[in-house]
Amino acid sequence: MAILKLKPSYKNYLWGGERLKTEYNKEYDGDVLAESWELSCHVDGKSLIEEGEFAGKTLQEYIEWEGKRVLGKNCMRFRNFPVLIKFIDAKQDLSIQVHPTDAYALKEEGQYGKTEMWYVVECEPDACLYYGFSKKISKEELKQRIQDETITEVLNKVPVRKGDVYFIEAGTVHAIGKGIVIAEIQQNSNVTYRVYDYGRVGADGKKRDLHIEKALEVADRDPKVRSESFDPHLGICSYFTVDKLVLDGHLLEKVTGNVDESSFLHILVLDGAGSIHNGMDLSFRKGDSILLTAGTGAYEIQGKCEALLTTIPVC
Repeated sequence: MAILKLKPSYKNYLWGGERLKTEYNKEYDGDVLAESWELSCHVDGKSLIEEGEFAGKTLQEYIEWEGKRVLGKNCMRFRNFPVLIKFIDAKQDLSIQVHPTDAYALKEEGQYGKTEMWYVVECEPDACLYYGFSKKISKEELKQRIQDETITEVLNKVPVRKGDVYFIEAGTVHAIGKGIVIAEIQQNSNVTYRVYDYGRVGADGKKRDLHIEKALEVADRDPKVRSESFDPHLGICSYFTVDKLVLDGHLLEKVTGNVDESSFLHILVLDGAGSIHNGMDLSFRKGDSILLTAGTGAYEIQGKCEALLTTIPVC
């Protein structure tokens, strides 16, 4: 069993910025960094192991070498690695989009659908996002509004604050607005149906593809009611459980825990720095991604930091 510091896969989507490089210590030499896939075994971008015996290997290669037991018993029900965790820096508005359910995605795309959770790490004072519809609409109206480019008129536009949590269930039409940095915990999927993209063009000078017919099939056209609390967790669903760790370095400067055989533990460091101890010492800082494999046992975290802790729940 092991503690692994991970190196992300990077995505340079046109709406990204530079904050992940300048503020979250991401070593990337491109001009635009939109996403860093911090915990990923997805074919579109796999995390690498940064240090130790398996340095330079992908997380997927490590799991294949050690066996799925390192993921824990709760992961055995999944065909593939269950989650994908990322940082997202939205310098510009993201496209209006929707994700399919497992049943639809497995049939049409050959991979899982996508339910995801957003944690607002930072945001500008006037930042907003779109979260479902503001009223119930028909399939015919939705199609017409996509064609007329008036879909934003019927979307639920929500002002955001640092620390806000949003669950984006499969079928929810949504978009992250400009000026927001988000930590996203999602199913292991990269299936997105783009509905509206503000008429933008990509690096090739062409408008990006829309996926209107598929979006019409999967979109939930009822208004969404945001869950205010997942107490005692920050967020929980059948795919993942997320908790928040806050150490202030004074009244609370350390915490202990135990990683048993049921699930791995992933630590995404949102701010600050510290160290983790479990027969070995591993230091971390803002932006770091750390995986404790199932059965790692007792650990202690010290420092002044904020982090998201993700595990896989019992079904």
